[in-house]
Amino acid sequence: MNILMEAIVSNSDMIKNYKTCRDKAEKFGKIFILKNNQSDAVLFSISEYKRLSVFLEYLETLDGETADKLIKSLPNGVNS
Repeated sequence: MNILMEAIVSNSDMIKNYKTCRDKAEKFGKIFILKNNQSDAVLFSISEYKRLSVFLEYLETLDGETADKLIKSLPNGVNS
């Protein structure tokens, strides 16, 4: 997964500057929040959340065999 440096914010920045961080999430689709230089959370824009929700709901309709085939077809690293 490629992560833009501009889409990474610290936990303290998120607390102090929520509106700016929310605007970044809207611009990039999501931002990654670090706490003590470790991954802590992801903030999605509502449009990105809706897009992902449609895909996840579709995945939930698949039977086990079809889901397994789909998972195996994903690029390396995505299905680990």
